[in-house]
Amino acid sequence: MKKYLYRRLLLTLPILLGISFLSFFLLNLVPADPAEVALRVNEIIPTPEAIAQMRQQLGLDRPFLIRYLYWLYDALRLDFGYSYINNRLVLDEIARCLPATLALAALSLVIILCVSVPLGVLSAVYKDSVFDRLVRTLVFLGTAMPSYWLGLLLIWWLALSWDLLPTSGSGTFSHIILPAVTLSMVYVAVYIRLIRNNMLENMQQYYVYYARARGLAEKSIILRHVLKNSLHSSITALGMSIPQLLAGTVIIENIFAWPGVGRLCISAIFSRDYPVIQAYILMMGVLFVICNLLVDIIQRWMDPALRQEG
Repeated sequence: MKKYLYRRLLLTLPILLGISFLSFFLLNLVPADPAEVALRVNEIIPTPEAIAQMRQQLGLDRPFLIRYLYWLYDALRLDFGYSYINNRLVLDEIARCLPATLALAALSLVIILCVSVPLGVLSAVYKDSVFDRLVRTLVFLGTAMPSYWLGLLLIWWLALSWDLLPTSGSGTFSHIILPAVTLSMVYVAVYIRLIRNNMLENMQQYYVYYARARGLAEKSIILRHVLKNSLHSSITALGMSIPQLLAGTVIIENIFAWPGVGRLCISAIFSRDYPVIQAYILMMGVLFVICNLLVDIIQRWMDPALRQEG
């Protein structure tokens, strides 16, 4: 297990380095001059002299590779520079918005687990029943419906028509309900189908027939054996949902005016606030890699066969 862990860590380092290079390189392909953008957003006339001075101040007069190495060194110290818009540290801006995004993702994850696991199990146990057909219909609608369209539908239905929940903003728990439900619905549909299929596959295994032959209660077989083995194979998808949830907040936060990192990123894109965009891309890429690494480690820890292979 230790050898596998060391090997995975060594493989992760060049991936993280590649993510950092891409996040820096892609924004250098943008035709707009960052120095001119920084001047315009601060309402300074971009004369050639002012642009040259700003380029020197931002380090844009250096060769590309030197600029990347300086930026990487600063990023390792969590120094992403200053925002062009308000001249505040990018890290401070992200830290200000991150709690709202984490709260939204955490509540969405709770909804995913509380809804998808029971419905997936019951749908498998009562296969081909009316309940199963209804769940599969909801799964089809959930996977086919874009999240932004579902969000607008929920706003019209629950906020405007019935006046049950606020349409946007933050401050109370009621403000986070609609964004969390919208963000989680696609994943709920995906995991219901995944858990149902895993349950049906495991219910055909020999250990289930053996347990029934021994006279074990059907409820005990389903909950203590079939469900446990079915959830093992769902860990990878569930672990990778965490960065996907955080990345998916970009759309949801803007629909519901939720003050999170996703809304900050969209605002930075429209205002060409390149330091904020670079920090967001790097943060999402690193989060995907770390979650993937943790999921692999947890899988090997839970599966003896994989531990022996390592």
